[in-house]
Amino acid sequence: MTAGRKRLDSESYIANPPARVGIELPRTRTHQHQPWGLIASPRIFALCLIGFAFALVACSTGGQSNSADGAADFPISLYQGSETLGGPEINFSDLQGKPAVLNFWAGLCPPCRAEMPDLEAFHLDYRDRVTLIGVDVGEFMKLGSQDDARQLLTDLGITYPAGYTIQHGVIADYGVLSMPTTVFIDADGGIYRKWSGVLDHDALASVTDKMLEETSAQ
Repeated sequence: MTAGRKRLDSESYIANPPARVGIELPRTRTHQHQPWGLIASPRIFALCLIGFAFALVACSTGGQSNSADGAADFPISLYQGSETLGGPEINFSDLQGKPAVLNFWAGLCPPCRAEMPDLEAFHLDYRDRVTLIGVDVGEFMKLGSQDDARQLLTDLGITYPAGYTIQHGVIADYGVLSMPTTVFIDADGGIYRKWSGVLDHDALASVTDKMLEETSAQ
């Protein structure tokens, strides 16, 4: 490959960066003959590096981690499921005593949409043993409004409890670095496992079964 061809490839990458789920970096115009090392300004270059690093996390296809930390309390305003959880406005701590699965999602998040049918099937299979709650954080992540979230629930015929929170700190408390993020919480309110990225029914069931088995043996 010639040096001229390499330069053209670099310019093409700069002008047309690959698509990123949930993240859109600002595009900058470059001179027709400007090489990679002379991108607009050091500030723009630094922002691109930061954005690329964040995109690697936010576009994660899946990963899990264990934690012994307790689950932080936060308020939830329900779109649906108030009859199951005891009212339209609850605190997460009200649900302690039964294992829970928190799914952080957003109305304009394509991976969240893809995952929801599996969450629904999981809910129908496990609702007597585990409480599944979808927590819309779209407004915090710039991925849709509450109306967008409600519309997605309606479009997919989702029946498990779902709502939103006004407490922005929940993002940091639960380490929500990608969308969706799912957190498994045992009956004592401890975080058993966190999964970043999409989960299918089998993975949900596998992690939940292990959580139930291990916590019941204690």
